[in-house]
Amino acid sequence: MIRPAADDLLAELLVSAQGRQVDYVLLQAVIEEASQAGASRALASLGLEDARARRDMDELRELLGAWRDVKKSAWQTVARWVVRVVLAMLMCALAFRLNLKSLLEP
Repeated sequence: MIRPAADDLLAELLVSAQGRQVDYVLLQAVIEEASQAGASRALASLGLEDARARRDMDELRELLGAWRDVKKSAWQTVARWVVRVVLAMLMCALAFRLNLKSLLEP
């Protein structure tokens, strides 16, 4: 059986609901078809309606994960260097304080 387009099915459901009391099953069918049609339009407007969309999203997730790893690693590296510089400055200050200037000269 060939399924009619979502918009056609939604239109048929709405026509069948006119002029009579709407039951729960019909209302649920209208809501489901309307949400499906809206989701399809939203995906199409983003360019994600084709078969490659799933692969594209997976690749974007991988890229985002890699970016987060690089960002975390960069911050860790900066923190390590800041600690090293602070420790070196403390050692220099301690050497001056203890009159160990000869250790600082080449």
